[in-house]
Amino acid sequence: MASVVAVCVSEKKGTRKESRPEITVKENYGVDGDAHADCGWHRQVSLLANESIEKMRGKGIELNFGDFAENITTEGIEVSKLPLGTRFSIGKDVVLELTQIGKECHASCEIRTLIGDCIMPREGVFTKVIKGGTVRPGDKIKVEKPE
Repeated sequence: MASVVAVCVSEKKGTRKESRPEITVKENYGVDGDAHADCGWHRQVSLLANESIEKMRGKGIELNFGDFAENITTEGIEVSKLPLGTRFSIGKDVVLELTQIGKECHASCEIRTLIGDCIMPREGVFTKVIKGGTVRPGDKIKVEKPE
């Protein structure tokens, strides 16, 4: 079963995110206190699979959760292989909808500069918040693919 491994926040764009014991996700906004949160924006919350992070660790780099600027690190699900419109029910309340797969790395991407590659442009995903609430490591994730 898919679950949340870590939750992370950053106050500034273009920086690594810091792990937290929990995050508050607000409907049609994003993660409370995160620089990427914004009403009406389709990239309110980012997700990256721990399996993707492990691929990068296999290249000999030490990585922490949030280093790819992901808000939620997942395990047991290949988030980048799911179709747009997929919904993620997380924990008791939160519902996110997949709106974008991958993104262009910004010019100052620390990971790309360090090892010449970054997994976020290929395997990171972005969601909008359908229903808000609290997300914690250990929360279960239920996937509902669009019809």
